[in-house]
Amino acid sequence: MAAKTARPPSRLKSSIVARLNAQLFFRLLGIYLFLDLLLILLFCGGLLVWSEGQAAHIAAQVEEQGLPSPEDAAWTQAAGFTLTDGAAPARGYSLPTVLTDRLDPPEAPRFFEPGDLNPVRLFSFRTGESTRYTIQLERTEGPYTLTLDLTRPTRIFCFAARVVVFCQLVSLVLNLFKNAGTIRRTLRPIQDLAAAASRLGSSMSPEELQALAGKLDEINASHLDRRIPVTGTQKELKTLAQAINAMLDRINEAYRSQSRFVSDASHELRTPIAVIQGYASLLDRWGKDDPATRQEAIDAIRQEADSMKALVEQLLFLARGDNDSVRFQPQLCDLTELAAEVLRETEMLDQTHHFAAKWLCAVPVVADEALIKQALRILVDNAVKYTPAEGRISLSVEGKDGLARLTVADEGQGIDKDSLPHVFDRFYRTDESRARQTGGTGLGLSIAKWIADRHNGWFEVVSWPGVGTRFTLVLPLDPMASAPPS
Repeated sequence: MAAKTARPPSRLKSSIVARLNAQLFFRLLGIYLFLDLLLILLFCGGLLVWSEGQAAHIAAQVEEQGLPSPEDAAWTQAAGFTLTDGAAPARGYSLPTVLTDRLDPPEAPRFFEPGDLNPVRLFSFRTGESTRYTIQLERTEGPYTLTLDLTRPTRIFCFAARVVVFCQLVSLVLNLFKNAGTIRRTLRPIQDLAAAASRLGSSMSPEELQALAGKLDEINASHLDRRIPVTGTQKELKTLAQAINAMLDRINEAYRSQSRFVSDASHELRTPIAVIQGYASLLDRWGKDDPATRQEAIDAIRQEADSMKALVEQLLFLARGDNDSVRFQPQLCDLTELAAEVLRETEMLDQTHHFAAKWLCAVPVVADEALIKQALRILVDNAVKYTPAEGRISLSVEGKDGLARLTVADEGQGIDKDSLPHVFDRFYRTDESRARQTGGTGLGLSIAKWIADRHNGWFEVVSWPGVGTRFTLVLPLDPMASAPPS
């Protein structure tokens, strides 16, 4: 059965391009409509100011000379206005009071007939209706009506408005295609990446994987240090390129950490395996008939097997911790009681060191008792390993300022300043030769740090070479519990 070929990301391409193109189109359309409305308002305002000026001039002449005779009506119409004795019937739209209150005289009724300026006729290319401005004035002999003919300026404006609207429509159509091409060119890097990513699958060939790596500037597992150039990237895609580069930094760091972890774990397992193989060979050659040699080989094999068991258990713990599958059961507990239990266990097993304890009252925390005891045992075991016989190891617990501090201090060899920042790294040892003598794997403090992080805590480390080291596990105090004196 033939495998299905991946379709190009046309849906992604069309959706992004269409959405951006529609947004740009409607934004430009909105700008044009706003400008058209602004032009109409400016024209109407100018027409009103001009009409009021003409009406005031004609009204002044009427006050001096009176109304023209019927024989002069043709002259007045040619001049663009008509005067009618008495109040003529209202025609058109009455100007609102908020506008007439600012005109002179404010009490005179005013009416406006839009004619060709009507929105329906403005863009329909139909003419024939006149635009008039009517105002009813008062004089000594009685009221009269002044009507101004505004047809000529209105038709000129309508013609100009139609030309402007036509140019706007042409601009909208041209920009519709131009924007689509610009958006496609801008989004082409994303479309190429999406097209390559859509071909990802379990049946990809090495050639396809190489092509995908080429889409990311030849970035692959062996060249994780390569990055997408940001300098020549479009401004709109610079943030995306920076985000991808940051993601690659994290992937690169995780890849290196994993590779180093696997290499170190293989090295740690290789050493006891080599020892076991050596003693097995020794038994095969000379230990069959020599009880002393046989017992030495058995003891060594047992010791190395125990070391391998401890190493594997620590590796499994860290692997479960990385996968967040370690059983975590926080509950209210007393940090002082946990420290006292670990201290009693250590004193029973170790008779070569002097132990001291310092705590005054209960220190309540919400934590997993088993994990906290495991972290504390790691700190105490390290103190025992690196403190000479008859040396002093002290444990202290205190609660202050909302924080609980569990401290293990020793009189060991100390840690130099160059090694101090790396003591919590996996498989890191300050002294390889001494680590082999003490049986350390370099994973204990990494496990302790994971436990501290899981409890939203941290470690404070102070060390002086040749004097000793002090590890302090800091945990948040339980805010709801009191601390009665013990």
